[in-house]
Amino acid sequence: MSPRPLLFLLLTSLLSACQPATEPTRIEGRTMGTFYAVTLADPFPGGQQALQQQVDALLVKLNHEISTYEPDSDISRFNQAKDALAHPIPSDMAKIVEQGITAGQVTKGLLDVTVGPLVNLWGFGPDKRPVKTPDEAAIAAARERVGIDKLHLTRQGEQFMLSKDHPDLYLDLSTLGEGAGSDAVAALLDKAGIQNYLIELAGAVRSKGHNPKGKPWRIAIVDPSDKPGAFQGIVTPKGMAVSTAGSYRNYYELDGQRYSHIIDPRTGRPIAHKLVSATVITPTALEADAYDTALMVMGPDEAMAFAKARQMAVYLIVKGDKGFEARYTPQFEPYLAK
Repeated sequence: MSPRPLLFLLLTSLLSACQPATEPTRIEGRTMGTFYAVTLADPFPGGQQALQQQVDALLVKLNHEISTYEPDSDISRFNQAKDALAHPIPSDMAKIVEQGITAGQVTKGLLDVTVGPLVNLWGFGPDKRPVKTPDEAAIAAARERVGIDKLHLTRQGEQFMLSKDHPDLYLDLSTLGEGAGSDAVAALLDKAGIQNYLIELAGAVRSKGHNPKGKPWRIAIVDPSDKPGAFQGIVTPKGMAVSTAGSYRNYYELDGQRYSHIIDPRTGRPIAHKLVSATVITPTALEADAYDTALMVMGPDEAMAFAKARQMAVYLIVKGDKGFEARYTPQFEPYLAK
């Protein structure tokens, strides 16, 4: 899966300013090219080792379905098939594809899970970084293979089927993987009867109940300045999912210009506006993970207008002449810690 580096869009959990009354159960690991951490205020059946084993197994399974870095993954086999036939895919992968198609339609293609050819062209996928800036001809050729309207998800009984209109269409679910993984771990904990937990999979966060101190979970929205310990705001998610996308860490410089990993499907080029971070609160991390990326493509003004029109809980960080400025919708305000 296309990696999103540690802290790139991290929402750091703040358990408490004081020592917790009881020692929490906490595990950490790596998945999808990034990090994850799970903190429980309740004991897990079988203990910490069982929790680690079950979470790791779950994330390995999901990664094997949607990782473009694994040549034998379900998504890689679909991408390698040069036909318009309907191919069976796992139900978990189908759920992610369905969210990608839905968000793509709502955002008129600004969230596009077929944008992979452009991502790869600019050096942010499994392919190597380009030695020179892609020219217009290369961008135009890649755009011919991109379009959410070229991807079709259907169902035959209990089996989900996926097909494509263009034989070289390249599906990339990396922008949704963290949200899907966070939701999957939450489902595992719910099934185990855990009432109080915090899940962080890079920028996708799920929580339930309270922290080991008996207080609400608190999530920090990191300041893009990278100053140690600096943050823009504190969120109390109240059982909702929180996801953040940003453009300020995953980039490179080529020919004297900085290029972000977030590609605008309208231009075929990396975004170049002043919006550096978008945080979204929704019931599921998968949904939040879809829309935070789309908002990043839009830019500050379009993103805010989009969020307000749909009454979404959204928090934007914009780079201005005097530093970073936070903007948020009225629906986000109740989640901000006073």
